Amino acid sequence: MPRGPRLDVPGTLHHVMFRGVNGKDIVLDDDDRRFFIARLGSIANVSGTPIYAWALMNNHAHLLLKSGAAGLSAFMRKLLTGYAVFFNQRHGFQGHVFQNRYKSIVCEERQYFLKLVSYIHLNPLRARLVSSLEELDRYPWCGHAVVMGYCRQNWQDRQAVLRHFGEREAESCNVYRNYLNSESGLGEQPELTGGGLLRSCGGWSEVKSKRKLGEQPFGDERILGSSEFVRRILDEEQGDLQGSLSVMKLEEKAERRLKEACDHAGISVNALQSGSRVKPCPTVRKELAVEFVRELGLSYAVTARLLGVSSSAIKQILLRLGLYT
Repeated sequence: MPRGPRLDVPGTLHHVMFRGVNGKDIVLDDDDRRFFIARLGSIANVSGTPIYAWALMNNHAHLLLKSGAAGLSAFMRKLLTGYAVFFNQRHGFQGHVFQNRYKSIVCEERQYFLKLVSYIHLNPLRARLVSSLEELDRYPWCGHAVVMGYCRQNWQDRQAVLRHFGEREAESCNVYRNYLNSESGLGEQPELTGGGLLRSCGGWSEVKSKRKLGEQPFGDERILGSSEFVRRILDEEQGDLQGSLSVMKLEEKAERRLKEACDHAGISVNALQSGSRVKPCPTVRKELAVEFVRELGLSYAVTARLLGVSSSAIKQILLRLGLYT
């Protein structure tokens, strides 16, 4: 299924994610990390791109930024291409460093700004790169230490974060840190990284609630925000609201894609849904699992039902491909 064009209006808040090709590390040592952060800061300053939160992990990274005048695509092209050249030359490698396109989600600032700052800054703690919030306070490869004042990065807009928590810096740092501590127990928060309607409605319980009320919420896999926000962004981009489908229409679309994929592979839908391991059933099942969850935004449960496997099997497929974030 072809991916939709990027929503790339200057001044838009984006949650950007990118990872190493085939799940490989994108940094091998602290020199790699220092170069990456220096390049990120330099391009942010030159392009006028405000960055509010970031986390450089071993095999992937997260950024929360507002695109500058040149737009997000130009910013990311300079960042990733330049780093890939440095990385390959330094380590004697060849080929791609990053997997496919980076992923960017347009975010409704009023509702999700602080949630995304905390989600991104807690990545090292969730991944056990640090063992405690105290250690995260001074961890140099994450924007949290900058917000707390233990690290200096003049390109990171820490004040944009702190002003949400108070007027005086010492007080706002303490309140911000307490907020992160409260958020640290929430785990993966799939409503922040899941697909279309999951993002737009704030979780599957909200999707179900709206369906029971007879509402048809709009969602788009490129947008994190309310149905009204999705509508506005798509209108601004001159997008087609008919492409922003309700849950039921998404399932219907998935069923059509299932039949198309099976026909193309020369197998029956019944064979695939029976859990058959005969080739090419596993390959088709894997490809459809990724498409249904990551592009259509269907839940693991719905995807599992359509493909004849368990929800945990869908999760394992995404984990093996390095797509479960």
